[in-house]
Amino acid sequence: MTSAGSQSEIQCPIGLFEPQEVKIEALTKALNAAKGAPDKAPVARELMHEVGVLLGCASYDRANRSCGLCRSFSELRRQTASLIVKIGAPSAAR
Repeated sequence: MTSAGSQSEIQCPIGLFEPQEVKIEALTKALNAAKGAPDKAPVARELMHEVGVLLGCASYDRANRSCGLCRSFSELRRQTASLIVKIGAPSAAR
């Protein structure tokens, strides 16, 4: 993730990454601010949705370094958010 005010090293050829990154950064801040897994889970679900937009990019180009970085970061974020959702689930649903 980029820090506030810094410029992304990922140069999305279709301009999808930049607006999604803004949403993802805001959700990450909300996730970090939430107290406890049950409060984090809904934010993590929303994060998974926004990351899914990047993972579902129809213009993904395996040969493009930026596409590869975007896909790798997005997959890590999806996995992390998925773990938070699982931890935040009621014990009966586990």
